[in-house]
Amino acid sequence: MSVCTLVTQQAPDFTADAVMPDNSFGQITLSALRGKYVLLFFYPLDFTFVCPSEIIAFNKKLDAFKSRNCEVIGVSVDSKFTHLAWKNTSIDDGGIGNIQYPLVADLNKGIARSYGILFNDAVALRGLFLIDTKGVIRHAVINDLPLGRSVDEALRMVDALQFVETHGDQVCPANWKEGEDAMKPTAEGVASYLAKHGK
Repeated sequence: MSVCTLVTQQAPDFTADAVMPDNSFGQITLSALRGKYVLLFFYPLDFTFVCPSEIIAFNKKLDAFKSRNCEVIGVSVDSKFTHLAWKNTSIDDGGIGNIQYPLVADLNKGIARSYGILFNDAVALRGLFLIDTKGVIRHAVINDLPLGRSVDEALRMVDALQFVETHGDQVCPANWKEGEDAMKPTAEGVASYLAKHGK
């Protein structure tokens, strides 16, 4: 399935080995997280370059995601042993330190393949998927390997999704942030919003 057709569809389920926040080995089943939002992000490889900056950045904002009932899960094609070795490497030495969300091992590349982001049958592109409490993908963004993602934007999208779910008669315009005006999805609503904010 291509990435563009995943949005609005059930997230491909998986059960896979992972390194847990306490550095133990466990298994993650995506569908077991129903009732929570899930920010599922893929990165190419452990012990590389852009990847640790993203992983650490997500960890720094982890409390903000959790306060929104949103679990963060990282995935790469590395083994759980390599994940643990990277966690056990200090940040000063290029490691990621003791991050507090699971890192999933996708050694057979089946998870990346099911999300349509396996690149050259080798590594995952920087795919990010926001999954709602019913297991439906509501947002996806894919970056090429050298392009790091914005954690603040990922958090904004959680806010936007939750706002729309709470206020079913409103939608979120460009650059919307929590506390700002939304828009009624009508011709009058657009006109009213643009009259106030479009100039």
